[in-house]
Amino acid sequence: MYTLTEKIVHIWKLRDLRKNILYVLLMLVIFRFAAHIPVPGIDREVLREFFAGNQFLGLLNIFSGGGMENFSVVALGIAPFITSSIIFQLLAMVVPSLEELSKEGEYGRQKINQYTRWLTVPLAALQGYGLIAILRNQTNAMLGNISALQLGGMLITLTAGTIFLMWIGELISGKHVGNGISLLIFAGIVASLPTIIQRNIVTFDPTRLTTMLIFTVIAVITVVGVVIITEGQRNVPVSYAKRVRGTRMFGGVDTHLPLRVNMAGVIPIIFAISLILFPPMIAQFFLRSTTTWVAALADNIMALFNNQLIYGILYFVLVFGFTYFYTAVIFHPDQIAENLQKQGGFIPGIRPGKPTADYLGYTINRILLAGALFLGLIAILPLITQRITGTQALVIGGTSLLIVVSVVIETVKQIQSQLTMHDYERM
Repeated sequence: MYTLTEKIVHIWKLRDLRKNILYVLLMLVIFRFAAHIPVPGIDREVLREFFAGNQFLGLLNIFSGGGMENFSVVALGIAPFITSSIIFQLLAMVVPSLEELSKEGEYGRQKINQYTRWLTVPLAALQGYGLIAILRNQTNAMLGNISALQLGGMLITLTAGTIFLMWIGELISGKHVGNGISLLIFAGIVASLPTIIQRNIVTFDPTRLTTMLIFTVIAVITVVGVVIITEGQRNVPVSYAKRVRGTRMFGGVDTHLPLRVNMAGVIPIIFAISLILFPPMIAQFFLRSTTTWVAALADNIMALFNNQLIYGILYFVLVFGFTYFYTAVIFHPDQIAENLQKQGGFIPGIRPGKPTADYLGYTINRILLAGALFLGLIAILPLITQRITGTQALVIGGTSLLIVVSVVIETVKQIQSQLTMHDYERM
């Protein structure tokens, strides 16, 4: 077993792995550089103040890596690509041709990825227009009167920025040291930490030392909880019957089928954010309507979603529900039971076929309860922290912590697998 220092030295000595890690770091630097190139025609200081006071756009800002509050060329981040991916995952469940394509191995995966990239372009343009419309609707101080040509230029720039990040994400994923899209979000979150620390140091108040200690304890407990839930799994025992072919015997192996507690990852939170942002974003378009009842309705919707209690309850319920929904999208007990039966495998005490599928469905629903509750609490953690500490300056981004810890675990596992492969080749 390697110590941490020995493992780092070992990684650095492996030329291919070292080049891959340095390549990924270079791509992340390029991303952070692009996140500071602003789109012309907007007051960035006023924009930051607006984002600081808007919890809905603040959620989207997480997935843009902080580029949205700067209104940079990559302000939309990779959110349109994520949305496109989710759409095709759902379509694969209801469209027979896409379902068949998803089962065709590498060829099918590449075709679906191609369709996902194509859909990302109009989604990015639509989201870019929505963002510009909201900024124009809020105040003229941020975005003055712009011509149709300037609007078109902004949309092209924002769309190109999203495609650029999508390309960088795929290049990173190709190096097998982490998921490219996740690492881009991770880099944006980590890049915001120095600013947060500096702000708290400058505004440090000795009388709030107890509050900061409470914040630190909550942060540590949250990180530990994220690690436990992310790594937690239920191992379902699986046995393979012995089979004789000619003079050789196959099978007779006892193994297990891992069922993860948090099988859906952060996707349910992304689903919930998309849905919970929709009503207030639409309402913001009609706040200045000349029709009295339309403006009043828009104002009531904004007031409803700005109510912390209602917002927190709705957000929790959506995340909880989407956790079960997305797990049903990616986990198919019938297919697993069928594959086990074809391979001669069975769960001890459970008959093959439908009884196995029913058992797997029952088991995943039981352990998923813990995962859904966990994701729901992580989503509303900033609201809970704000209530406990009494300050917004120290609010923990539960979603941010979940992403950071999950990405670190995934990246470490991929690097570890490459180390194991190199050690195996040397034997």
